[in-house]
Amino acid sequence: MNETSLHIREVVDVIGGAPSMRDSLVRDSWRRCVDQHGLDPTRRQRAHVLPDSRLREHRDPLESLIRTARFGLEGLYRQVAGQDYVVLLSDKRGISVDYIGDRGREGALHRAGLTLGSDWSESHAGTCAVGACIASGEPVVIHRSDHFDATHIPLTCTAAPIYDARGELAAVVDISALHSPPDKISQALALQLVRASTLRIELAHLMASFRSEWILRFSRSQEFVDVDPEAAIAIDASGRVVGTTHAGRKLMARALGLDWRSMPSLLGRSFSEAFDVELDELPRFTRALPTCDRSIRLRNGERLYAHAAEPHSSSGGQAQRSAAPAASRAIPATLQGLSGGDEQMDRMLVMAARLADQPIALLLQGETGCGKEVLARAIHDSGKHSGPFVAINCAALPETLIESELFGYVPGAFTGARARGRKGLIEEAHGGTLFLDEIGDMPLSLQARLLRVLAEREVVPLGGSRPIPVNLRIISATHRELADHVRSGAFREDLFYRLSGAVLRIPALRSRRDLGWLLDRLLQSGGRKSNGALRPVRVSRAAREALEAHHWPGNIRELVNVVELARVLCNDGVIELDDLPALRAQASESTGVDAQTQAGDGASKLAALLRECHWNISEAARRLGVDRTTLHRRMRRIGLVAPNRRPH
Repeated sequence: MNETSLHIREVVDVIGGAPSMRDSLVRDSWRRCVDQHGLDPTRRQRAHVLPDSRLREHRDPLESLIRTARFGLEGLYRQVAGQDYVVLLSDKRGISVDYIGDRGREGALHRAGLTLGSDWSESHAGTCAVGACIASGEPVVIHRSDHFDATHIPLTCTAAPIYDARGELAAVVDISALHSPPDKISQALALQLVRASTLRIELAHLMASFRSEWILRFSRSQEFVDVDPEAAIAIDASGRVVGTTHAGRKLMARALGLDWRSMPSLLGRSFSEAFDVELDELPRFTRALPTCDRSIRLRNGERLYAHAAEPHSSSGGQAQRSAAPAASRAIPATLQGLSGGDEQMDRMLVMAARLADQPIALLLQGETGCGKEVLARAIHDSGKHSGPFVAINCAALPETLIESELFGYVPGAFTGARARGRKGLIEEAHGGTLFLDEIGDMPLSLQARLLRVLAEREVVPLGGSRPIPVNLRIISATHRELADHVRSGAFREDLFYRLSGAVLRIPALRSRRDLGWLLDRLLQSGGRKSNGALRPVRVSRAAREALEAHHWPGNIRELVNVVELARVLCNDGVIELDDLPALRAQASESTGVDAQTQAGDGASKLAALLRECHWNISEAARRLGVDRTTLHRRMRRIGLVAPNRRPH
């Protein structure tokens, strides 16, 4: 009897009640496959991969988490590279929404379902690591014949859950291989790697989601609390829990003597219920003190070490550079000058600084107008490149000209060519940086030629036959999602991987917390002439509030244009609301909405709402239907301050 027949017989026997040496998690899953999902162990299922239109329905709700998780997934893949693993990120329904694998084995991986868009739900694929992880909420290894479907017997799969800040399952990280050693114990290290990866992803997502709140991070080791914490919770201005990592939820459950599986939601509970610490004591857990002095006691007597990250806040004017992370203050001035303390920007700039001197191709992604070329120039200037910075906008040149612009041409290459020929921009960038803006709009016909340049490090001009060696750094940029273009066939996959050695995502202006700093910097960079001299221009309170409330679909480019027009229109060196014609209509529309916070009666209502929410900013913002940033702005306008933040 062959392996498949033996496996099917074992599954049938176990479902019928026969004893088995399999893990209880595996036995329970086999029974669910039959009893709940109606699967037949004798019937082998083919891999089901969703089309792009359906896949987008699963990816879009997780866009923020996918973006946060990507760096962690790439790090995990590097740890298992060369061992035939693929890395999958699946949503809570079992659909793979991100994927990293060996491009040389795509055919075999696709047939096995180890690809983007594959369905690894238990109801379709039977017992598998993703499906079992979703069902149990715990890290699992489903090794070879642990699988329900005999199709998957060759596979080994290891998965761990990612929980969101509310404590709900959000996604699953899985590493799978087509072939593996027979013993299940061989996957013990894989399990530890996946668990460590999900912990870091949860922590990064929590930090990104609660920048305006206290973040308490914990470790059993004083040496690792600042660099590799094990758990974290987010605390609002009233001392109430607004988010946790999964390990943070378990930690609080232990402190309260509860089972985390059956424990009601932690959100809104005072963190002092679990920790022998009050809100006003949190500053002593910042890096101002050595780690040995930052021990914290849980209500159950357990002791840990803690690191408290202070809330990030900025006033309407100059943001405080001291609020920026210490790492951002250490980066080169050319990069540091691009952020006024916004945590998203600071994290991205720290990575940019580390990559500035590396020969890795960089892909800058962000909305139109967010400053991709400015960042590219700053990276070039921060590095040790002695050559020039050469920029070309792939979307601005006609297709017929891009080729000659990039590659140059020899004399007589075509009708109208210069008699001496022309050096192309790639050759011009020799020894420096070639910046390809809007690379997503490069015609397919030229992508192959660019790929050859990157691979061979040489360029052949139009009409020429002799290759010219080039040594340059490639930085490309796009407002498109190139991965989507690859899937649709509009962009070469091999070129995508050549260009995206590292991906830096620039946040949209509307999501940045340093708008006031950007505005002040623009105002300081020039002024109106008075008797031949420059005099400063300032912004009235009403105009500043309108600027801060604007959605900025055009990002920094739009902000620059608005400020420059206001310079021309304003009187007496003061920009008023009337000097912002592009924003005046939007400001008028918002006046009715914001009236409740500007009028005395409205201020009282907002204060009452905040008291009702125990000064939980996130909860109050949800009730008002606005984000926390907007609510903080409204509170500043009318002078509302949380009780624990009032000066004594």
